[in-house]
Amino acid sequence: MKKTQLLTTIGFLLFIIGFVALVLSLVGVRLSMLSFLDTFGALASFVTKLVMVVVGIVLIYISKSPEFQR
Repeated sequence: MKKTQLLTTIGFLLFIIGFVALVLSLVGVRLSMLSFLDTFGALASFVTKLVMVVVGIVLIYISKSPEFQR
């Protein structure tokens, strides 16, 4: 697996898991693998999920940039 494919895959996973966790938290449901985040409080949990989404988008963007392709 190339480095670009790996970064794209990790980026998509972070984005999808973070986005699904954010949407589910709006209706009061939690993903079991991220339930430990709720021990830090609601704000910290929300910010961590938001950071997951943003980092996922950034990784996808970086992996698709021409400078990284070299």
